[in-house]
Parts: sequence; C-alpha cells; structure tokens
Amino acid sequence: MELGVFTFADVDPAEGIDRGREAEKRMKNLMEEIKLADKVGLDVFGVGEHHRVDYLVSSPATVLAGAATITENIRLTSAVSILSSDDPVRVFQQFSSVDLLSGGRAEIMAGRGSFIESFPLFGYPLEAYDQLFEEKLDLLLKLRDNETVTWSGKTRAPINNLPVYPRPVQDPLPVWIAAGGTPQSMARAGFLGLPLIIAILGGQPRRFAPLFDLHKKAGEQAGHDPAKLKRAISVHGFLADTTEKAADIFYEPQKAVMDRIGRERGWGPQSRAQYDATRGPEGALFVGGPEELAKKIVAHQRIMGLDRFMIQFAVGLVPHDEVLHAIELFGTKVAPMVKEMLAQGEPV
Repeated sequence: MELGVFTFADVDPAEGIDRGREAEKRMKNLMEEIKLADKVGLDVFGVGEHHRVDYLVSSPATVLAGAATITENIRLTSAVSILSSDDPVRVFQQFSSVDLLSGGRAEIMAGRGSFIESFPLFGYPLEAYDQLFEEKLDLLLKLRDNETVTWSGKTRAPINNLPVYPRPVQDPLPVWIAAGGTPQSMARAGFLGLPLIIAILGGQPRRFAPLFDLHKKAGEQAGHDPAKLKRAISVHGFLADTTEKAADIFYEPQKAVMDRIGRERGWGPQSRAQYDATRGPEGALFVGGPEELAKKIVAHQRIMGLDRFMIQFAVGLVPHDEVLHAIELFGTKVAPMVKEMLAQGEPV
C-alpha cells in the first residue's frame, strides 16, 4: 500500500492582510513540505485546486511542476483537478509537462470538486454539473490514449483529427477518479477501468467499503483487468509524538475550517467532544501518535483492500513546523510500522 500526503495549502483568510505576502510564504512552506515528503520516502504528494480566499493553489500543475524540480522519487498528483470547469486539453498538456519535468512521476486526480466557485469564475452553468464532468473526462481519456484526437460533445468545441502535445513519459499518464461517495461515481470509475479514491470527511470509514465493491464489480463487468481498479481513501488527520499532542495541535485549526464551511453549508460549530469522538478507532479523523495512526491505517486497509492511503495534515492554519514534523514521523515511523504489520499480518 502506498502512503501519501495531500494539502489544499490553507492560507489566512482574514481581512486586512497582505495576500501576496501570505501566499508567497505559504508557497515556500508548501515546497518544503513536498521536499521533505520525498526525502523521508513517502510515495505520493497531492495538491488540491481551489478558487477561494482560504486556499493557495488554483493551478495544481504549476505547483507540481515546481515540486518536480526539487524532488527525486515521490509521485506528484492533483488532489483534485476540477475537470468540470477546466479544458481537458490544457489539463493533459500541463500534466504531461509535469511528467516530463519529474521523469514520469505525475498523476491526475480528476473530480468535480466540493466547492462551486470555479463554475461562475470560468463561465460554466451549475445545471450542467454532471454533463460537464462526464464529457470532459471522456475527452481527457481520449487525449491520454491517442496522439491524434477526434472528439465532439455539447460542453466545448469539437476536435477534428488534431494532434496534442507534449506526450508524457508514462504511457498512459495515470488518471484517478476522486469521488465523495455517490454510487454513480463509483460505477463510472469502474466501467472506465480507472482507479478510485474516496474522500472520507465524516461517519465511519468502514461504511465506504461497499462502494469499492461496486467499483470493482462495474470494472470486471466491463472487462477491465482487476489490477487496474486500484482503490484509495483520503482523510483528515494529524500526527505527533504522542496522541494527546496530535489531538491538541490539530483541533483548533481544523475546527476553524469546518466551522467556516459549516456557516456556508448550514451545520453547527464543532465541539471538542465531537472532535474527540471522531478521532476514535471507528471515526473519520486519523489523529494520533505513530503507533496509533499506523494501527488505524492498517485496520482500514484490511477492511477496504486499499492500494493507497492519503492524509491531509494541514487542515487550517496548522503551524508549519508541526506539519513538517508530522510528515517526518509519517515517513520514518508510521510507514515502516504499516509495512511491517501488513507483511506479518499482525492483529491491530
């Protein structure tokens, strides 16, 4: 199982700050995080696309291109690319360029996004939410699999027998489907023979296992090699030397984020009791010391048959030094424990 970190690169949304300076500082810190993740041997690092005041990255490929020049081994992925409001030709070209810069380490994680700001920003109607993603994913896969492309649809201009360059090192360039839990998304990923990553932000993660089964069944019925139907989850969490320290560091920053989004979407503020319950063995938050986190990861790998596990440490304004320490512990302490437990079949 691959272990990785992803981030939205949160920035301070407060009024009156110098947004350029804040963004510059966060970009520098982000490069340090990716470089350290590579140094400690983690498998993958992802950056998400957003168009909001509270997140830095609006162009994952640009950030990953920078990261490609300062890393050696780690895979570099979007987490996610909002394909519905982008042009698949440009997405393919940009990630092909990252692939060339990195020597074959780029991936696209394609999704519809959990926020809608990109739709009015780029002039796309929300009522075409599903159609946009379906058509643009179809085009992206044709671009990936064919040097010369003919395509037509309702959401962009047709392409008539035109070549698209540059071509990536990897053939094919990896494309994952990122989804939030709808059965239709699972079945689509399986039908297309694509790996699937599910974002788990609440509830009991084990309840998502049947969705992976749906993904696998759809893929097998479509005649795809089961080896292509990889499965992964992405979660919020934190890691420190002790469970108590991890819980205390992470609580206030992630609460600020969840409460801010809650005000937008209509749910109430989070209490410490709710937070502590959610970070329990069956909860969605993966917060703890190295041994506790390793055991929880392994337990969920066995439940879901995961090929990849991704964790978001920097939810909100977690201090940069603490994020770096979490990444270091993840690579040097947790990863070896996870691999040993999985290899030996130890109970957790």
